Amino acid sequence: MVKMLRFGVIGVGHRIGYMLTYLPKHTFDAKVTAIADINEEKAKQKAEERPDIYAADTKIYANADEMLDQEKLDGVFIGTRDSLHTEMAIKVIERGLPLFLEKAISTNMEDLKRLSDAAKKHQPKVTVSFPLRFTDIARLSKEIIDSGTIGTVEQIDAFNDVPYGGCYFHDWYRDETETGGLWLQKSTHDFDCINYMMGQTPKKISAVSVKHIFKGDMPAGLKCKDCEKYWDCPESPYMIENFYEDKVQGEYCCFAKDTGNQDCGSAIIKYGSGAIATYTQNFFARHHAARRGGRVYGYKGTLEYDWHQGYVKVFSHTSKRVDTYQYDSDGAGHFGGDTILMKQFLDLVAGKERSYIDEGIISTLMCLKAKEACQSEQFEAIPDISQF
Repeated sequence: MVKMLRFGVIGVGHRIGYMLTYLPKHTFDAKVTAIADINEEKAKQKAEERPDIYAADTKIYANADEMLDQEKLDGVFIGTRDSLHTEMAIKVIERGLPLFLEKAISTNMEDLKRLSDAAKKHQPKVTVSFPLRFTDIARLSKEIIDSGTIGTVEQIDAFNDVPYGGCYFHDWYRDETETGGLWLQKSTHDFDCINYMMGQTPKKISAVSVKHIFKGDMPAGLKCKDCEKYWDCPESPYMIENFYEDKVQGEYCCFAKDTGNQDCGSAIIKYGSGAIATYTQNFFARHHAARRGGRVYGYKGTLEYDWHQGYVKVFSHTSKRVDTYQYDSDGAGHFGGDTILMKQFLDLVAGKERSYIDEGIISTLMCLKAKEACQSEQFEAIPDISQF
């Protein structure tokens, strides 16, 4: 008889709720049997809405420690606000349970150090929510790079032009005390993929960021519907829906005093071999301006990939040959990476996959050092995680 896997959830937010929809796609023998969430009524409602994911007798707790101490679980998903990720992750790691940890795994250096220390002590099984590295496009790119087709990687030029950037200025993401800012929110994914394709550990990073657009003197906490400029503001729901033909991403004024986050930013990364990578992110691009991918340069060829456009191209430097691989993710989460991410976690629980905690720590270190570099205007050393 196959054992039914019993999972717990700490913080049943939107993202983790979405990830859990992939659970029954990969196994008939797993259920969420316990939830810890400060909003117990919301947690109960979510459990009742999806009997394919949650057990009929799912226990609801207001306290994570109480759930972890009382329930017999095979693994835990953490989906709280980012500022609580480290605290909750350590609770799970100390109990020796496999963990699915949403990014950003930490929002400041002190928390990341505590998480790193816990990982060194307990050697946990952790899946970090880095779905991009599991997409067909990333895996094919890595396969081509490792085959030697383009030669040794000397340079990567990566980019992320976000077409839904309004959510980072109109919604709760605008609060950098919760998220740690947009280096952590977005580039943690892209830095991980750059490292994955480079096949090396980063040594130094420098970065700059700009905030010229989404700032202003409107009252803190102002909602668009309460603003006297509603009909004329370029970022009002009226303008976005009727003239930009775009989706409204939140209810708060993005020109208010409490609007955090950069408008755009760029980073330069140095690797031990002398290879370099650049990365640029932009949050006011819209519609068909969307891009997410990069170019990987070797002496023998250039590889180009773009998740939004769904392709991998290989340009030979020794002939006029161009190989193109086209993909269609059909609107799947993170371009098809989310479903593979769930499979990776289930395999981790079964002992058939490795932990990705080190990759999570390295990427977060890069993000935090990028933030420091924006202030120092210098290259910041990225500590070796064995010494961190």
